[in-house]
Amino acid sequence: MPQLTTLQTTIVHRICLILLSIVCASCVLSIDTVVVSLDDPIILEQASPVRYTVMSDDHLMALWGKSHDDPKGIILFVHGRTWSALPDFDLQVDGEELSLMDGMLEKGYGTYAVDLRGYGATPRDASQWLSPTKAAADVINVTRWISQRHQNTPIHVFGWSYGSVISLLAAQTDSSDIASLTLFGFWLDLDNVAVKDPKDKSLERRINTAQAAASDFIVPGSISQRAIDGYVEAALEADPVRVDWRNEYEFLSIDPSQIDVPVLLMQGEFDPIAPTAFQAKLFSRLKTANKSWLVVAGGDHAAFMETPRPYFIRGFSDFIDRFNP
Repeated sequence: MPQLTTLQTTIVHRICLILLSIVCASCVLSIDTVVVSLDDPIILEQASPVRYTVMSDDHLMALWGKSHDDPKGIILFVHGRTWSALPDFDLQVDGEELSLMDGMLEKGYGTYAVDLRGYGATPRDASQWLSPTKAAADVINVTRWISQRHQNTPIHVFGWSYGSVISLLAAQTDSSDIASLTLFGFWLDLDNVAVKDPKDKSLERRINTAQAAASDFIVPGSISQRAIDGYVEAALEADPVRVDWRNEYEFLSIDPSQIDVPVLLMQGEFDPIAPTAFQAKLFSRLKTANKSWLVVAGGDHAAFMETPRPYFIRGFSDFIDRFNP
């Protein structure tokens, strides 16, 4: 009988251990599931962005968007002089994290990027020319469309290089739908003397080159050759012909004392296109008191695709977080 009792006790003990292990395993599984759902942002990711068509002064504009399920804010990206929205802001290369749209999506923002007239999927208009005031009007109209799509939420506008001065001009003209301005690669000397185009200025339709596409990647070792090659390929596919601009003296109508929306000025430490003197003139003359000037250490004109990318995204996000509705 003692042996039988011991055997029964051992069997019961083993059964209890098995049941306990099953219960514990289910507890761990449950805990893990909760942790994942709390820590990971709720993002509706697409392999490629959704294309929208927006009418601006009777011209069809291509707008690209990536949605967040519960955005804390909305961003519009405005590209530079030579390349369009997707190569600049949503570059996809296997094994690389390069997309600024995706980076800000991970920070909780819905993201859009516009192709200005003649760039990417937006055709030139009948005149064949783009000008500062025309581009600024298009940014205003696209910003308003996005705002209305999101229950009249003010939009954070990010302008890179030429996009920075276009965005400034847009905000000066009509800032009613703008929550903040972020300007990266600001290249304009506000004290330049305006020079008008010659009357016989003609269209160039210059062919873009691989050398031009790779020219913004300056700091050695800050980005892989694979990523540069991916950018060059995407840029030339999207924008084989350089857009023709005229009346660029209109940029000198920018008056920072009229800018009253929050402004983040971002400058790459090694960006030759955006010297400190030009940043200082702009920053010191801005009307708004809600302004910050962030130097991206180790960055050049394409810092948000390079080694400083995490710092760039964090600085951008931290500033605009303050001005969400």
